[in-house]
Amino acid sequence: MSYAKNMPDLRRIADRVGRAMPFGLRQQVTRAGLAFAVSLVVIALAAFLSANNLLFLILAAMLSTLLVSGFISRLSIAGLELDLVLPEHICARRKIRAGIRLRNLKRWIPSFSIHLAGAPESGVEAVLYFPVAPGGAVLEEPVDLYFARRGAQRERSFQFSTRFPFGFSERREMVTASHDVIVYPCLDPQPGFEALLASVRGEIEAQQRGRGHDFYRIRPYEPFESARHVDWRATAHTGDLQVREFAREQDHRVLIYFDLDVPADCEAWFESAVDCAAFLAFHLAEQGAAVRLVSQDFDLSLPEEGDIYTILKYLALVSPKRGKDPVAPDDSDSFHIVFSAKPERMSALGWGRGESRGARLLSPKDELARD
Repeated sequence: MSYAKNMPDLRRIADRVGRAMPFGLRQQVTRAGLAFAVSLVVIALAAFLSANNLLFLILAAMLSTLLVSGFISRLSIAGLELDLVLPEHICARRKIRAGIRLRNLKRWIPSFSIHLAGAPESGVEAVLYFPVAPGGAVLEEPVDLYFARRGAQRERSFQFSTRFPFGFSERREMVTASHDVIVYPCLDPQPGFEALLASVRGEIEAQQRGRGHDFYRIRPYEPFESARHVDWRATAHTGDLQVREFAREQDHRVLIYFDLDVPADCEAWFESAVDCAAFLAFHLAEQGAAVRLVSQDFDLSLPEEGDIYTILKYLALVSPKRGKDPVAPDDSDSFHIVFSAKPERMSALGWGRGESRGARLLSPKDELARD
């Protein structure tokens, strides 16, 4: 099941993003403006050299046109406010559907021919065009956002621009979005992640047998067992009573230990391990397993103490903490998945040994996907 299907409805980010004001505008002369300026200089020289009243009238009209164009362009881009509508849950390296709301705070004066573009770090690749924004109106357009990395992100920049009314110059105004967004690690399958998930599920089901829904094996009947679990077809084939056994989904308990004591030369592996831990935790929880994530500064069990998004939020913000020693395992009934840059130390503490139901110890020696 894809992550998008579990995404809650969109919620509005209540913080104000920015308002275009008529001060500090950046302006760039266009080719049409350059041609108009050359024509203006030619007409001015001709008027002064010939003292022709008609040429002076044309010069005055051209100057008036230039001044009116600058004033209207300046007025058109002023008083614009931008709001973002974002999903409640966002993961890195995946395009998400969001909304941009443009509000014209000028009550009676419309704005014309407004282009809206995002800065490279904003995550907005498309350029939106608003032909007209009536005074006091609110316009909304869908847009695709892309976040390249996990973590807390607060500021992102956008640019208003317009060439209205005559296209002599392009006026620009930068606005900065100030709001808090938590971007989860990437939850899309990366090379090796799906194989690891399938391997972990197989090992869990091989050790946890019972009366669930996933078929596990056919075995001989044992005294005092209920007859409703007898497989009569297998019994007829072998001549002895046979019982159909299933894996117990309710007993699928997984403990993920994430060691934060990572050397400086393993930071790239740390980021891959964060993605892998998030991928495993999300999909195992989605498939009904009870997941517990433990590190030097975090310990949460699902579903008793929170939901999967609490774990994803922690993994979105986690960073290496050098010098903090890990702890020994305190749960021998769960399947252990350990991410550590120092596997020998984890083995010495008891992680990955036979007293647990099973374990996978993942270190920089293992192949994890890297960007």
